[in-house]
Amino acid sequence: MRGNWYLKSTLMGWLAAAMLLGGAAASEPGELGHYMPGVASVRDFAVPAAPGFYYAQYNLYYNTDAYKDRNGNPVNSVTIGPVTFNIDARVEAYAIQPTFIWVSPWKLLGASYSAFIGVPITSTSVQAALSTETRFGLRVDEGQRGLGDLYVRPLWFGWNLKNFGISVGYGFYAPTGRHVDGEVDNTGLGFWTHEFQAGVTWYPWESQATAVMLAGTYEIHQQKDGVDITPGNRFSLDYGISQFIPTNEAGTLLLELGVSGYSQWQVDSDSGADVLAALNVKDQIHGIGAQIGLAYVPWNASIVFRFLTEYNAEARFEGNLFTLTFSKGF
Repeated sequence: MRGNWYLKSTLMGWLAAAMLLGGAAASEPGELGHYMPGVASVRDFAVPAAPGFYYAQYNLYYNTDAYKDRNGNPVNSVTIGPVTFNIDARVEAYAIQPTFIWVSPWKLLGASYSAFIGVPITSTSVQAALSTETRFGLRVDEGQRGLGDLYVRPLWFGWNLKNFGISVGYGFYAPTGRHVDGEVDNTGLGFWTHEFQAGVTWYPWESQATAVMLAGTYEIHQQKDGVDITPGNRFSLDYGISQFIPTNEAGTLLLELGVSGYSQWQVDSDSGADVLAALNVKDQIHGIGAQIGLAYVPWNASIVFRFLTEYNAEARFEGNLFTLTFSKGF
């Protein structure tokens, strides 16, 4: 019933700027990608079976107060030469993404053709402090609201079988959000990204009340605007199980319970003349959590709440992700 909708990780770009030293990236992690795993619900990776138009709205909140180094250890201070800086950082980000999906009546090799576009509206507050007894101390407390980086998926094909939903797709992120290199209040990442994704959803029973999902996403990044840095490519893995439970005799109102998780790895190192070698570390992050929702079949509508907590982060922030998703088919 729901499409495969993503809220891109524009906010993750803000996280990378949460620790600054007078404009120099003294403790800043490496570049991050657009795709944010864990946002889409378990059943969102399958193309809707019925042709038509669909609308989804993602409401997302992310918070963190922990930054992990390349070995996965918490970072409480950074030493630069003879000076040690104590770090006290907290990052909060909120975003809304209206997403418009079209599933066509056309078939290609038995697959339904569909496409969608996501328009993120982002808001963030970043609070970070580096304190020292020297003149290099700086406190940052900034916020910004506006358009994020646009996501377009012009190619999305789905095979809806009795026991399987298989999908493959290509999309891209356009740098439509505000981005000024070195600023902490950006709403975009400042570069184009090509994204390729393949997913499979297994339905053990013909009723499709139970769904087991596994999906892989690969990002290829282009050079950042205004600086000679090309972020390294990334691979993400989303997985989960969802169960529909009828709440009335007619089976028109369904309770959805599920568990899901994700992992993301930076595959290639960042490249370019402006990359700082000391900070060019491949990062990774993992998350696990649960979802609960309601689906009203006569309206072809649903609402889903999800919570995921991150673990085993390396060279990046580690926090908590909350999403509330509304979706409707027409």
